[in-house]
Amino acid sequence: MSSARTSSLVLSDVSFSWPDGSIALDGITAAFGRGRTGLVGANGSGKSTLLRLISGELTPTSGTVVADGIVDRLPQTLTLQVGETIAGLLGVRAKVDALRAITAGDADPAHFDVLGDEWDIETRAEEALRDAGLGGIDLDRPVGGLSGGEAVLAAIAGLRLRRSGITLLDEPTNNLDRAARGRLAALVDTWPGTLIVVSHDVALLDRLDETAELRDGELSVFGGPYSAYREALETEQAAAEQAERTAKQALSAEKRQRREAEAKIARRSRAGAKAAESMPKILAGALKRSAEVSAGKTRGTLDSRVQSAQERLSEAEGRVRSDDRIAIDLPDPGVPAGRRLAKLRSADGSREIVLQGPERVALTGANGAGKTTLLEVLLGLRDPAEGRPSATAHTERIAYLPQRLDGLDDAASALDNVRTLAPTVPPGEIRNRLARFLLRGDAALRPVGTLSGGERFRVALARLLLADPPPQLLVLDEPTNNLDLASLDQLVDALSSYRGGLLVVSHDDAFLRRLGITTAVELTPDGDLRRFDL
Repeated sequence: MSSARTSSLVLSDVSFSWPDGSIALDGITAAFGRGRTGLVGANGSGKSTLLRLISGELTPTSGTVVADGIVDRLPQTLTLQVGETIAGLLGVRAKVDALRAITAGDADPAHFDVLGDEWDIETRAEEALRDAGLGGIDLDRPVGGLSGGEAVLAAIAGLRLRRSGITLLDEPTNNLDRAARGRLAALVDTWPGTLIVVSHDVALLDRLDETAELRDGELSVFGGPYSAYREALETEQAAAEQAERTAKQALSAEKRQRREAEAKIARRSRAGAKAAESMPKILAGALKRSAEVSAGKTRGTLDSRVQSAQERLSEAEGRVRSDDRIAIDLPDPGVPAGRRLAKLRSADGSREIVLQGPERVALTGANGAGKTTLLEVLLGLRDPAEGRPSATAHTERIAYLPQRLDGLDDAASALDNVRTLAPTVPPGEIRNRLARFLLRGDAALRPVGTLSGGERFRVALARLLLADPPPQLLVLDEPTNNLDLASLDQLVDALSSYRGGLLVVSHDDAFLRRLGITTAVELTPDGDLRRFDL
């Protein structure tokens, strides 16, 4: 990968292996200049490992990482220390303490060394918080009083405040609601220096200048945002698939000509042998040797053409991606258009949202508004609270996919996990259906606890969608959290053929639009339910 801009980060033939010898990255060469780059790739492809190598947290097994400036990183999971303050989360606690000591009359030279020339650090810290939508928060406030999303925004504000030349963000939107995502987007739009963002949030990726993909140990770059990259990739793949079809046809034609030539050689050999019966032995032998030489040359020429056609096919096949898509004809849950499935009521009872027939309803709202609680009331997992929104189910056939996939039996296979909800379906039929969920062969029989994150997610999804009888209402709580883009595509593919009602909690507007949401509802902090347009 190369950049037309002046490179501020250069990776040269970087490889990394874990202590057990497994290879995480192999021979990565890349250059990043000033600007914003989205880093994408399947879960397990090594994106977070690459960021840790760039930040210096890990050391390459071989190769070099050269950064022109300080590197700062926001990890995927933000660990907050007990007793930490907002100033500490911003990374400026020592400077703020030094400034306050000096202004209080303490002339210790150590304070001046810590502060440097950043006499405006408190003002800048307050401005950084305000830019992140956290204005008015005191720098001495404990971080324990922040929500998860507020803590992430404050940490990102600290990265901007510290003015590092190179900044790395690892899945920054995972814990952010719609409003917080909007504030993050505004920060990203004006980010100084070099910014590299690992994310599966298409809306965020589309705000960036470049897209880098880590795939099969190689890093490639496209000079545009993610949607443009996907469009270019689809065009490239369509051409590659056409080239593969053409190469297959050419190979088939060469093999056919080889067979036809072999049949012609055989016919000539039989005719020559018959004619040789009436010839002198010397003449017959000469004719036979001449025929064998000619046949050998013909075979050699045709074999060479077949080999060349095979090589062209192999080359064409190498350009075609093997990304599988879920395509399954799910059982019909039998939900007529007028069939009422669920009802959501606002806290004061003045507003109701009725989900009926194969409608698709999105439920959004700020973190802490009570969306998951409302789902649990709908499912009968908890009683409604006085003065809070409530929900009523009008069908017993409800399938629920919680934020954490903790409903699976890790010791049992994917096949057995599905059979618990489809006991009358023959195992062979379940295996066929699991294969359509990309759980083929051994993956369907291994303990779920040994599967990858993407495979485990598909087991949880298959378990719900392949239940017998099929669910009439499917309830999903933040299904895209921690999914890579390939798994997100697979989720959309699977749900495209679901003909029941759908209620999904998500802050990802792009994902909701892809699902074909018919009604979008916001749960407000005061317990109201407001319809809005996606």
